[in-house]
Order: sequence, then C-alpha cells, then structure tokens
Amino acid sequence: MKISVIGTGYVGLVTAVGLADLGHQVVGTDKIKDKIDRISLGDVPIYEPGLDALLKKNLKKGNLTFSQNMDDTIQAAEVIFVCVGTPQKEDGSADMSQIEEVSRMIAKNLNSYKVVVEKSTVPVKTSMWIKRIISLYRKTDVDFDVASNPEFLREGSAVSDFLNPDRIIIGVESDRARDLLVEIYGSFKDRILITNIDTAELIKHASNSFLAMKISYINMISDLCEKTEADVELVAEGMGLDKRIGRQFLRAGLGYGGSCFPKDIKALARIGEELGVTMSLLKEADKINAARVETFIKKLKKCLWILKDKTIAMLGLSFKPETDDIREAPSIKIIAKLLEEGAFLRLYDPKASENMKSVFPESENRLIYVDNPYQAVGNANALLFITEWDEFKNLDWETIKKNMANPIIIDGRNIFLPEDVRKRGFEYYSIGRR
Repeated sequence: MKISVIGTGYVGLVTAVGLADLGHQVVGTDKIKDKIDRISLGDVPIYEPGLDALLKKNLKKGNLTFSQNMDDTIQAAEVIFVCVGTPQKEDGSADMSQIEEVSRMIAKNLNSYKVVVEKSTVPVKTSMWIKRIISLYRKTDVDFDVASNPEFLREGSAVSDFLNPDRIIIGVESDRARDLLVEIYGSFKDRILITNIDTAELIKHASNSFLAMKISYINMISDLCEKTEADVELVAEGMGLDKRIGRQFLRAGLGYGGSCFPKDIKALARIGEELGVTMSLLKEADKINAARVETFIKKLKKCLWILKDKTIAMLGLSFKPETDDIREAPSIKIIAKLLEEGAFLRLYDPKASENMKSVFPESENRLIYVDNPYQAVGNANALLFITEWDEFKNLDWETIKKNMANPIIIDGRNIFLPEDVRKRGFEYYSIGRR
C-alpha cells in the first residue's frame, strides 16, 4: 500500500520505518530540509535502540523514502498518517495549529480517495475538526475518511513496540477506512480493536493518564513510608503480586517526565473541564509529580545543609534510560535549583548530554559535562543518581569513594540495595526506604 507519513519527529520516523518494514511503500515528509536530507542518508537524528539499523535496511530495500515535497507525497498516497506535534499550551490544552496546517495541505492535494489517519496524540473530537477543515478547503468533491490510530511507543523500546504491539487501536467511521487500516496491520489481526473515532482518540489520553497516576500514587506511598518503618519497594512488590494491579509503573522515584505523561495528563484534565467533567483526580496526580524534585532537593540539603559552593555530581540527565530525550526531565528542574543555590555541577549521561547543553551550556567551573561517571565524582560532596541507566549498576565503588570529597549518595531511582552501598562506606539515601 502507498502510505505517506507527515512529520518525521519521534513518532513519525518510527512509524514510517515500521510501516515500511511491514512491506508497504512509505514516503516520509517534513518541512525541515536538513532533517529530510539527513534521514535519507540513513542518519537517525534521535537515539532510539534498533531504529538506525531498521532505517538503513528499508532504505536499502527501496520501499522507504523521504521527501520535502509534501504536495507530491500527499497526492501519491492512499493512506496518510499525520504525525506532527501537538505541544502543550500554558493552559494545559494542546496546540493544534500543526494539525490544522496539515489538514489544509491535504485538502489542497486531495486528488483521490484517501484515509487521513491521526497518529499524533490529539484531544477527543479532533477528527471532527480535521474533517471540517479538509471539507472547507478541498478543491474537488473527492471523497475521504478520517481515522484514529493512536501510537503507544515507549521511548527506548519504540521499535520493538511497533513491531510487537500489545494492541492496535483503529477508530473509524466507515467500512472502507476500516478495511484499509486492517489491511495495513494485517500481520497483527489478532491484536486489533476497532472502535469509533472518539473512543480511539480517548484511549491514548486515558492510558497515559492512568499510568501517570500509578506513578504518582506509589510516590505518595513512598512519602508515607519515609514517615514510618515501611519499605516502598516491598510495598510495591506486595501490591504488584495482585494481578489486578501488577508491578509495572510502581517504581517510586523522581516522578514521570518525557513528552507524553506530563502533557497528556494535563490535556485530559483540560478536555474534561471543557466538557463539564470534574478531573480533580488527574490534577492531584500531576501536583504530586511536580513536588518530587523539591522533595529530592530537601534530601540533599539534609545531608549537606548549605549547597552554595558545594560540588554535586549528577549521573543521568534523560527523563528515562535508553533515550536521549530530556523533555520534561526531572534533571532540568534539579539543575536549575542547584544552580540557583550556588552549587558547582558535574553532569554525565550516556546519551543526553548534548541535548542538555542546549538548555544549560557549560559555564566555566560552575557547570561541566564530563565523559564518564568517575570524572563526575571528582572531589564531589554528593553524588546524585537521576536516571537508572544500566551502566550505573556496575560502577567501581572503591574508585567512586576514593574520588569523592564526601561519600554521600542520594539515589533518586532506587537503583541499589541500601545495605550493599552502605557496607562500602557510603552514606546512602533513596526514595521511600530506610
């Protein structure tokens, strides 16, 4: 099938590569020429395990190409996947200007029947607006359908998620659109759920908001554990053994970040308010998450008292491991707060340092990016673990302790067993554990 993917950001690029790997003829398109040129050469602009190899494989096969010519790409396609951004506005609602822009572009180039598929995360009822915009601006009476096919790609495992999905949601309003989308995902027929469009649009926001609430819930419990003799890791394990609850997303720590959870929980709260539905549960979950960084800084102050002119080593900058994404990462707020307090920072991340430099450039000795964890801890008064990268689990503790001014560790992700670290001579503090 001839497919166009509009937008080559995180979702769009993975979608284009994944659909090509399923055997379709896919053209990815974007307004940014440098990005298109780079991807066309097989150069992935983001860090995502497995994506580089899959991109090169399908470029070589010839069923995946990229073009800046959006007009030609739309005209040649049978199905158009819309993967442009829907960034959050100050009031929590989604900025839909890119969706409208693409809808008008599709209207201008509507030369044959096409299915326009929302892949971006959009508020419920967006399909109605896409359909109206295309109808208003099209130059012919050519028929078209709008459908919803929300993405459920986790950064760090997006390629695996696309090629091995646990479900594929298809929201349609016609049999013709349904049949085309089922054909696209033919190898996953047993995992397809067909709904109307409103339902499909809502599933994505509802899913992400539920997972965000689960994270905030266990973080609330971790605060309770710290006021008692309870261990949040064992509480979570005991809860997770209940099959109705499960262990996933019951990890206490610095809270959620990234491009999805923070945006989607606010967006769903806003959608509910606009429709007259009370969304206080989501607001409280988001409030708990926002407080995690301040709680973490208080732990550091209890250890060092005054942060001014103290040297702090930070390991991990991305919002989660296996990605270079720093959007809404807790590290950003932590760095800002420590700089405000007058601390000296030494930062290390396996993949995200370059992205963080665009937010916090190096500043003489006040803020330095280093090449490995051992450089970070040189003469440090405290070591902070911010992201749970696997490489941090195999550090040489003897070298770490030898290089530090004060052997103090604050683990924001509960990576280690407290007794294992303390027996090596460190002061060790974690989240919701003694």
